[in-house]
Amino acid sequence: MRVGVSLSSSIEAGDPHVGARWMIERARAADRAELDSLSLGDHHVMATTYFQNTPMLGRLLAEWGDRPVGCLFLLPLWHPVLVAEHVGTLASLTDAPFIVQTGIGSGAAQFAAMHASTATRGAVLEESIRVIRALLAGDDVESELLGGPAVVNPRPHRAVEWWISAGSAPVALDRAARLGDAWYGSPAITLADAGPMLDGYLAACDEHGRVPRPILRRDVIVLADGAEAERLGDEILAAGYRGMGRDAVAFGSPAAVAEQLAPFRDLGFTDVICRCMTVPQPAAIETLELLAEVRDLLA
Repeated sequence: MRVGVSLSSSIEAGDPHVGARWMIERARAADRAELDSLSLGDHHVMATTYFQNTPMLGRLLAEWGDRPVGCLFLLPLWHPVLVAEHVGTLASLTDAPFIVQTGIGSGAAQFAAMHASTATRGAVLEESIRVIRALLAGDDVESELLGGPAVVNPRPHRAVEWWISAGSAPVALDRAARLGDAWYGSPAITLADAGPMLDGYLAACDEHGRVPRPILRRDVIVLADGAEAERLGDEILAAGYRGMGRDAVAFGSPAAVAEQLAPFRDLGFTDVICRCMTVPQPAAIETLELLAEVRDLLA
């Protein structure tokens, strides 16, 4: 089971300059651990500090090796030409495979501020994927999402991977199978949810003649002192962490976290993309470094 990292872009360090430095330090720790992929999320109109993905990833590439790297783009909130241009530029800065993670997005306030509609987000997502793929391939493309002919340069020197986020709805799992190179599962998926969702995704892959690649997302704390990780995790959950329960996160010692993730591996998930829960910087660095040990235990 591959173990990658999605760095949290929302870091409350008081001073945004300090928060940005912490993200750089976390990228360095993930690189030292030789984790299998590095990615950043996507959110807009945040009242708290949130470092935007493409400029931050451009900086973090200086800390990362040649393993896969990418960004989440909630495509209904983006113009497809802008996404294609950003992806082309970022991909030119690295020899690593580039990953576009995407989904329909949520949140009425962010959609309103970005002049986007939640009612049409599924259709816009699918059309955006088609348009961006064509632009990155250098093809001519016409679309209602474009005001006229468009071309982008630079373009990626290798094929871009598409990871499509989807919930339990059959139409969403079908979209992930039909349009994606991977199904990028929600971080809130529990083991009880995972089996039926995976069955739906695998059936859709079979229908469309696609090779399945189910990817789990997990918020984690991994510390050598497993009891301290448990204490921190319980405290964070008690404060209402992202509306998640204990069965949607993983924390403890490396062995304990590997034990919590192993049932997903056994179901057939090929990757787990981990994000540090809201912990102090030293615990975040230790978590990222110890994920290498978790990966060894899951091998």
